[in-house]
Amino acid sequence: MKIIVDAMGGDNAPAAIVNGCIDAILQTEGFTLMLVGDEHQIDTILKDRTYDKSRIEIHNTCEIITGDDVPTVAIKTKCDSSMVVGLNLLKENKGDAFISAGNSGALLTGSLLLVGRIKGVIRPALGAVIPSKGKEVLLIDAGLNSECRPESYVQFAQFGTEYYKCLFNVEKPSVGLVNIGSEDNKGMPEVKEAHQLLKNAKINYYGNIEGNDIPAGKVDVVVCNGFIGNVLLKFLEGTAKFLFGGVKETMTRNLLNKIGGAILKNDLKKFARRADPEVIGGAPVLGIEGLVMKSHGNSNAKTIMNVILKTRLLIEKEVIDHIRKCI
Repeated sequence: MKIIVDAMGGDNAPAAIVNGCIDAILQTEGFTLMLVGDEHQIDTILKDRTYDKSRIEIHNTCEIITGDDVPTVAIKTKCDSSMVVGLNLLKENKGDAFISAGNSGALLTGSLLLVGRIKGVIRPALGAVIPSKGKEVLLIDAGLNSECRPESYVQFAQFGTEYYKCLFNVEKPSVGLVNIGSEDNKGMPEVKEAHQLLKNAKINYYGNIEGNDIPAGKVDVVVCNGFIGNVLLKFLEGTAKFLFGGVKETMTRNLLNKIGGAILKNDLKKFARRADPEVIGGAPVLGIEGLVMKSHGNSNAKTIMNVILKTRLLIEKEVIDHIRKCI
């Protein structure tokens, strides 16, 4: 098993990316890594760490796609960038998956133009794991498609069902469609039509759900368009920071609160871990002919390590094959 990693993508590249890769191989066996990027910079970081050198190789590139680049232009003109080369290596079966924390638009554009869609797929979607009451929930689409045909919602539900099965070993994940009410007549025309199509799809469809049903854990897979999904995801991240910041401030306000905080410290850490993007980060682009994982732009070494370990699991579970078969 070989995982290709964009060593130059993200705000903290290449140091955070390379160190995260080393941390991942120190965690477990069973895979090797190919770091794509500036060989000199990568090698300088590797020299300061102790690791099994047979498990990391470098593929040198000379260009970098930045956050300011126009996605379509960058993919077509920066042919020797770490992202374009990495995606092409995946397409050529030189690796089993590709991970990048680089320009999101460029990664998604490159996934479509270079790797290509699975036959029959209308639009790929981004799947992000978020915490809810008693379990994790998959949000799909988490930011790729701002507008969708009704049929795309059905395919998102199919992608999400197969991904959730692989990630959490749940035989029949429940699926909910985000709407402004649970009734059949609620929502925009395309959402109402999608609701009817989902009723007849070969999935475990719960029905329409509202925003407050998501943290309550009412369903396993939450289906929506990318505009709504991205707003939900960013709102959740902001809310988590606000709440945990408020709790920390409260527990350090006076001596009595500090004593109470010390008693609850371990349990609070466990709870906070469930909402930590450094732990649960890494969203696959589902619906394309290869496993492409998007990590957030300010990923640190811990994030990259966890994304690699998640990617290893998805390769073992053959998630792309399962999606291909269901479509």
